[in-house]
Amino acid sequence: MKNPVGATQCRVALTALLCGTLALTAAGCNRSPSGGEASGGAKIAIVTRDFTNPYWAALRDGAEAEGKKQGVEVTVQAGSSETDSTGENTKISTLAAQDYDCFGVVPVNATNVITPLVPVAKKNIPILNLDTQIDADASKAAGVSYASFIGSDNLSAGQQAGAALMADMGGKGEVAVLQGIAGEQNGINRLKGFTDATQGKLQIVATQPADYDQNLALTVTGDLLRAHPNITGIFAANDTMGLGAAQAVKNAGKTGVVSIISVDGITAALQAVKDGTLSGTISQYPYAEGQMAVQACINLVAKKSVPERVVAPIHLIDKSNVDEAIASFPQPFEPYDNPVTGGK
Repeated sequence: MKNPVGATQCRVALTALLCGTLALTAAGCNRSPSGGEASGGAKIAIVTRDFTNPYWAALRDGAEAEGKKQGVEVTVQAGSSETDSTGENTKISTLAAQDYDCFGVVPVNATNVITPLVPVAKKNIPILNLDTQIDADASKAAGVSYASFIGSDNLSAGQQAGAALMADMGGKGEVAVLQGIAGEQNGINRLKGFTDATQGKLQIVATQPADYDQNLALTVTGDLLRAHPNITGIFAANDTMGLGAAQAVKNAGKTGVVSIISVDGITAALQAVKDGTLSGTISQYPYAEGQMAVQACINLVAKKSVPERVVAPIHLIDKSNVDEAIASFPQPFEPYDNPVTGGK
């Protein structure tokens, strides 16, 4: 006669084994396409400057869209303005006290985010430096390190802007430059690239910060046009300043006389290029940058390697290709290499 107790034990053991196998199979099937944690298994926090600037809003949108696609939780927060380092730091400190697995941070300046990131670093949570370089020496002294830098080549953006402005100006003339926030590294790199490309060809008669702000750029440009009436070109270190400059040029009755090149590729700038009030913009595709930040975090949480530096795509948008750019916005309208995923 068979032992009913033993048979029951066998059935229980077999059921447990099958359930365990099914659970493992389900977990394997539920992994994200990039090989990251299981769906919902990674929590990613990204903090940027402010969402009133369409550039940072696009970075947020790209990160959130990629999080939804990959099945991971993505939280994106920001300060209240381009210069709100205090507000940004408060956001980082609040998120650092929560259970996030990876952080991405766009600083206001080279050092402001280091202190609130110290608790994150102490917990060995991977941190991505996004878009604007954080001071390496100050970070090291504080015990903060970064798994990767993901951002555009701003030196190249400045060089491309210089070449485009020279072409539009016929290779000569007086130029004014609108910088971003004084001392901010992206603006410094863009100005250097622009200066390198135009040295000995265009005459830079004025360089003035306008804090990446459209209204301030409108005021500053109006003053510059009155002080230097022979200006025939303006380089603005971002699109919001470029749009402010375009309005000042229009107010002065010089639309079509003064060429304007800016940087970022936001929607309003693309439309301004189409309308002829901007000569061109160097698009930096922040939407793609946000996507790559999430992809990198997923890989880091899964203990996969990520390149130490990931260069986001940039491209000159002018009359020749603005319709394509508008049609594909916010995505780049041309294929680009993605070092994070190893594909296009």
